[in-house]
Amino acid sequence: MQVASSIFKAYDIRGIVPSTLTEEVARGIGRAFGMAALVAGEKTVAVGRDGRLSGPSLSAVLMQGLTDVGVNVIDIGLATTPMLYYAAATLCTSGIQVTGSHNPKDYNGFKMVLAGRAIYGDEIQALRLRMEAEDWTITGAGQVTQANVLPDYQARIVGDVKLARPMKVVVDCGNGVAGASAPEIFRQLGCEVIELFSEVDGNFPNHHPDPSKPENLRDVIKALQTSDAELGLAFDGDGDRLGIVTKDGQNIFPDRQMMLFAKDVLSRVPGGSIVFDVKCTQRLAPEIEAAGGKAVMFKTGHSLVKARMKELNSPLGGEMSGHIFFKERWYGFDDGTYAGARLLEIVSRETDPSALLNALPTSFSTPELNVACAEGEPHRLAAELQALAATEFSAPAQVSTIDGLRVDWADGFGLIRASNTTPVLVLRFEGHTEEALHRIEAQMLTLLKRVKPDAAIGAASH
Repeated sequence: MQVASSIFKAYDIRGIVPSTLTEEVARGIGRAFGMAALVAGEKTVAVGRDGRLSGPSLSAVLMQGLTDVGVNVIDIGLATTPMLYYAAATLCTSGIQVTGSHNPKDYNGFKMVLAGRAIYGDEIQALRLRMEAEDWTITGAGQVTQANVLPDYQARIVGDVKLARPMKVVVDCGNGVAGASAPEIFRQLGCEVIELFSEVDGNFPNHHPDPSKPENLRDVIKALQTSDAELGLAFDGDGDRLGIVTKDGQNIFPDRQMMLFAKDVLSRVPGGSIVFDVKCTQRLAPEIEAAGGKAVMFKTGHSLVKARMKELNSPLGGEMSGHIFFKERWYGFDDGTYAGARLLEIVSRETDPSALLNALPTSFSTPELNVACAEGEPHRLAAELQALAATEFSAPAQVSTIDGLRVDWADGFGLIRASNTTPVLVLRFEGHTEEALHRIEAQMLTLLKRVKPDAAIGAASH
């Protein structure tokens, strides 16, 4: 069969419905993944879907593809991506979530777990090759059963997390699928909840469900100003990422959330390795080390961070994009609702949670910036920058080439890396002072212009 190779991304499959992602493609993905599951000794695959309008039809043909090749399906229906991961950790060990994540509403896609781990890279390309070759055996022997995992999932969180006192919070689900589960879970934990946009609506009529973008937090900030709620929580479209807003409207970015989570986790897992990606603040590693942990910087990408955590038996990992992975007391997958619950557990011990959050170490930084490139160009440019850095930067500057080029100075860092999902270079600069930020940015951009003289820098669009 013919498929658009552009939909096979580094960590998942994503395309525009119906131009690059059709029902025929979804059926082919079911068949290809089903064959890969059987080879791995897996006989059952859980399937869930987020609130996108194309979700019901795509998940129906995906399940048909799986059963075509003899795989049994547990259909969990409308659910967050973490609820699908929960099903694939408790009911079986493989699963596929039909989700467009934080992409525009005409997108949809698939996040996949095979035999207990998120698949990425070559394994996703192998599915494409299998689809192109139609390399499968149709038996039609698979069966579909329905399961509602929400009661168990909710009970598992409510049984694990204990707040020191009741809290009042604003919860903005942005009409994403978390609206069907998160507000009730926070109520069960003892919170009074002001709900914003909990109705699941794939048209996203109020704002786009992506809490990493400041403009999508305006409604939370307004609700905090006009009520006596203490904190605001916001979720992305499929519920695996969390945004946190303080009473005074400050956005607590995920790398600062990680400081709080790391200190808490390390109090019970002394000496644990805490994994974070190259986009995170320079202030994070010293906080992890001060709390008695090992700070491990790694490549960006939720599947990559999960794999590194598994290698190190790490109790906690996190990414600047908002994926937080708790292994301590949880299953090691990224879950916005669970991360929100763990945050409330920690801050409920304070009389002023916002003061605690605002006091976390911070710096001056740029938002994520993008440089548009030709297809295939970003990785080549990143390699050229790594080669230049060897002669360009000397001590005390520290050069990391784990994912693109990150250069750390005593007072800040600069990062230029290739995106794994779109043909852009991703840039981020941070300084302990505004002067340091401007110096680092200028130095890194001068280097970039040497390999790409026509580089045009714009704000990142997800």
